[in-house]
Amino acid sequence: MSGRVRGKDRIAARFAQLKRVGRPGLITYVMAGDPDLAASMAMLETLPRAGADLIELGFPFTDPMADGPSIQKAAERALAKGTSLADVFGLVRAFRAQDAATPLVLMGYANPVHAMGYTAFAAATATAGADGAIIVDLPPEEDSALRGAFDEHGLALIRLATPTTDKVRLARILDGADGFLYYVSVAGVTGAGSGDPSRIGAALADIRQQTDLPIAVGFGVRTPAQAKAMAASGADAIVVGSAFADAIDNAISCGIAATPSVILLATELASAVAESRKN
Repeated sequence: MSGRVRGKDRIAARFAQLKRVGRPGLITYVMAGDPDLAASMAMLETLPRAGADLIELGFPFTDPMADGPSIQKAAERALAKGTSLADVFGLVRAFRAQDAATPLVLMGYANPVHAMGYTAFAAATATAGADGAIIVDLPPEEDSALRGAFDEHGLALIRLATPTTDKVRLARILDGADGFLYYVSVAGVTGAGSGDPSRIGAALADIRQQTDLPIAVGFGVRTPAQAKAMAASGADAIVVGSAFADAIDNAISCGIAATPSVILLATELASAVAESRKN
């Protein structure tokens, strides 16, 4: 680990920076390999300049049960191109070689991680330069092996809470959580409806009674207006994913390059999030 920035530290530094300037962050999610690896690399290179404060890089899986149609289609497109975990780590290495500051976390499902092995996955994640991971179907009761492997490399294993999470369950989720807490704004899959900012604001206030971790809100944010409203609710960051998958899908349907559409959307979202705390 000598000379390598610990993933937990990079995430903490970015949220500390956001707090100093008094604005929420924008977390952008793109699926690795969608529509192809070259386009994914172009997106990763450009998203920070477009306003992304953190990046979630999805790794495709055949049964993405927490995702709605948009990200399901993104995973199908990536898998059709043969995208593997090795390809995902290659993208991370290439990104980190030119950007030492922007946090990047992997997001996906437990099956590919389990197949690779938790120790090997953690080592590959750290070596490539990712800062942690969100494994959406690995609950706290079952993540001790991966969490232990991540701890050895200074990586963050980020957990999720939902509108149905009570205080007892929240305490279990927060025990050992790292990086930030991902708050799911709606009960359902990604891209399903939009949460009520006033209700979410009250939920975030309750959560903050139990943790000092930054809280990112996602799963129901597609448009700049929704991002602005959610950011105004008190979130430390807003996560947008399905809208980027849709932008890629639309570009493919129109026969045009997907990257410019993704970057334009990121720019609009970043501007909206930044405006959310201004009087």
